Amino acid sequence: MSDTPVHIQFALISHTNNGKTTLARTLVGVDVGEVRDAAHVTIFAESHLLLKTAGGDTLQLWDTPGFGDSVRLLKRLGMSGNPIGWFLREVLDRYRDRPFWLSQQALRTARDEADVVLYLVNSSEHPRDAGYMPAEMRILEWLGKPVVVLLNQLGPPRPAHEEQEEQARWKQHLDQYKIVRDVLALDAFARCWVHERVFYEAVGKLVDESKRAGYARLFAQWEANNRERFDESMRITGAQLAGAARDSEPVEADEKTFLKSALKVVGLGKSDQQRQERAMGVLIDRLNQNIAATTARLLALHKLDPSEAPKINARVSKNFTVRAPVDRAQAGLLGAVVSGAATGLSADLMAGGLTFGAGALLGGVVGALTAAGAAWGFNTSTDRNRTTMQFADDFLQTLLIGSVLRYLAVAHFGRGRGNFVEGEASAFWQAEVESAVAREAGKLAGLWQALREEGAAGKAAADVEAIATTVARATLAKLYPEPV
Repeated sequence: MSDTPVHIQFALISHTNNGKTTLARTLVGVDVGEVRDAAHVTIFAESHLLLKTAGGDTLQLWDTPGFGDSVRLLKRLGMSGNPIGWFLREVLDRYRDRPFWLSQQALRTARDEADVVLYLVNSSEHPRDAGYMPAEMRILEWLGKPVVVLLNQLGPPRPAHEEQEEQARWKQHLDQYKIVRDVLALDAFARCWVHERVFYEAVGKLVDESKRAGYARLFAQWEANNRERFDESMRITGAQLAGAARDSEPVEADEKTFLKSALKVVGLGKSDQQRQERAMGVLIDRLNQNIAATTARLLALHKLDPSEAPKINARVSKNFTVRAPVDRAQAGLLGAVVSGAATGLSADLMAGGLTFGAGALLGGVVGALTAAGAAWGFNTSTDRNRTTMQFADDFLQTLLIGSVLRYLAVAHFGRGRGNFVEGEASAFWQAEVESAVAREAGKLAGLWQALREEGAAGKAAADVEAIATTVARATLAKLYPEPV
């Protein structure tokens, strides 16, 4: 295996306004270019570094101007070998139709420098309706490079079999074009890093044999980067869950003075239930702050804007159903807490447009938890004659499910239109996560209590992280039947 550094280039090509720059942002992981709903937004070919190894191997992505008039472009490229063609290109096109001239220049660069061509299509339309495709396929044949067709704009995440059916439809249609070597789903608006793994593995098979050793090193670097990010995501998630299990709040002591006794008699003093509910409210408020901070850390880890944490938690809440013995409204409040949507701006979103004051919101959540029963929401314990409130095991297990759903929501969002793309946290995810959690029931039994005990807390915290990791991996493997 040669250790000589290699330089590999992918050329990203598509019909105009099919989402090339958006996809480039997804792969590169930072904002590049301009994204808006208009033709010829990318005017110049732009190069972006995708991967680099310590030994100097590099993988570059060229984002090229989109095809406009494909038939005219094909004709002009066909004349490139004669003087008339040169005159039309370098005199008329260059000064009278600059976008058209730049498209020709980008294609010549792709023909001379690219190792693989990535051709992006809008999969929301049927392949037979893409009238520009025959001419553009002939342009790709002119390039003489292996072509991978990428299906973009797949919409919100769906069950794997539905996405596979759409992919099969495009493959069948493109079989007539021998230049096309593979068809992959890689959507910039609702994708997961698992999608990218499939992409890098498939495209690597098309790289010239002389560069494959270097590509293998680059792919190993990609795997290491994503493994580190996934592991750190689980550490963040596990720490938040362990903290919630260990958290406690003392119930205000009932000091028996003559004045307080008199107030109680006339109904003005605090009852035992009121003091417990106040402690519950403090716990919930602290939990919400910790979930918001955890979400912000996950977003930053995935190179997304941390300030958008309230929006992503609201999205999780929208498709999250709490399995508790309460009515629908109370379940909605509990779902908002577990998802983290009960803080800040998300309070209004969670309430369907109704404005809650902080006190009223916490009061409603406490009421819902009280209605669910002490065994589901809260535990009370007495230590040194002092009563404290803690979250109950059933609530913490629900919190585990919500935490994995939050990770999935973050991992599926690309960088399409600015720092954060609002998308759906798909409802079918919850069933998959719950199934994975159920398989860990034996390990979860007694784990939450162990976290509350000083001597066992350290090992239990590591066990929580391990279970969250197992659940997240199992869910990803179910959603994407590829190695995770």
